[in-house]
Amino acid sequence: MEPAKINYKIYQGSTFEETLRWESETKQYMPISGITLAAPCVITTSGTHSVPINWRVRVTGVNGMKDINTIADDAYYLVTSKTSNSVTLNQVNSAGYGAYTSGGILSWNTPIPLTGYTALMQIRETLESTEIIAELSTANNRIVIDPVNFTISIKLPSTITGTFNFDAAVYSMELTDNQNNVIPFLSGSISLVKEVTR
Repeated sequence: MEPAKINYKIYQGSTFEETLRWESETKQYMPISGITLAAPCVITTSGTHSVPINWRVRVTGVNGMKDINTIADDAYYLVTSKTSNSVTLNQVNSAGYGAYTSGGILSWNTPIPLTGYTALMQIRETLESTEIIAELSTANNRIVIDPVNFTISIKLPSTITGTFNFDAAVYSMELTDNQNNVIPFLSGSISLVKEVTR
């Protein structure tokens, strides 16, 4: 697996937090049975779905309320709350759309199950540097893996970022699954914005 590339900006002396979600390439599909004319928009599905909260979804094939359809391949909505057979899209105001008449599919990428996973992330000034600027892991609680909500959360407290004095750095994160397979998950660069109020 090739790691995802994400570049971060960290503000010196401020808490840095990031929540990551790992999608598989496998799609899940659920027929839509209704969509509200409301803000926020609520989509009702014809059966029980398994979309996690804050997960990306696509909506296609809806009749009547055609404005809700995600046309572009990279167009997604974010599920902000849910019940067993509905999802709420807080960023969508469908009150001015045409009324839903029929059809439609809600689709999403299946989450990777994270039970038993651990994580290790290191920040260094350059790839060749022997000095570790900061180490984050599930062991030191700077990375928290939540297998229920399928999230990987990073947190660097202000007491750590306040000690940073680099202009730019690099990082990578590796995950280890419950079979002890090491997976290169994430890498990129970090730019530091120096603190004025200190």
